[in-house]
Amino acid sequence: MNAILQNALRTSLILSLFALVGTAMLAYTYRQTHGIIEKSSQEEKLALINQVLPKHLYDNNLLDSQRELPAHALLGTRTPSAMWLATRDGEPVGVVLEANAPEGYSGDISLLIGVDANGVLTGVRVVRHKETPGLGDYIQPAKSPWIFQFAGKAYHPDQDSHWKVVKDGGEFDARAGATITPRAIVKAVREALKYFQLHRDKLLQPIEPSKP
Repeated sequence: MNAILQNALRTSLILSLFALVGTAMLAYTYRQTHGIIEKSSQEEKLALINQVLPKHLYDNNLLDSQRELPAHALLGTRTPSAMWLATRDGEPVGVVLEANAPEGYSGDISLLIGVDANGVLTGVRVVRHKETPGLGDYIQPAKSPWIFQFAGKAYHPDQDSHWKVVKDGGEFDARAGATITPRAIVKAVREALKYFQLHRDKLLQPIEPSKP
């Protein structure tokens, strides 16, 4: 019986030692790589943001300007989303909004939308989607220039009918046989511009400097 207990104790000690060593190795690896991974993630995020709000328009650290927006129907969001405030010489020049197109062919289409202080679009990009490969690919700039047609456009209530795909009587192109995806994106961008107009002053409000 003593031999059995000794073997069990030895086995337990060996397993504990392996667990301790494994945990220490994981902690060491995390400490060594966390900063690199975080920096890479931030650079990727900023690169994507700069596609919808070109770098030459602002001079602040855009990532430090991130704020949280509550879920809102005009943004198509069901949970809080992010926004970034761009400034130049301390003056607000535009924002980048996270928005969602909930009426995609295969579900939600996540968007980043850049808007200057006058309510003019500086760019739109699709961040995530589940659209059918082949049919939905052309919403990605690497596959097609389709998404670039938003830049320079603004929303005016008396021109609401313009914010549709050509097939529906609007001015936005769409590939024949694949109109559900662009229809959802055009609508989402239009609604996001309405949101900007309703909340413009608050969105462009300068960030209060943090107290020491």
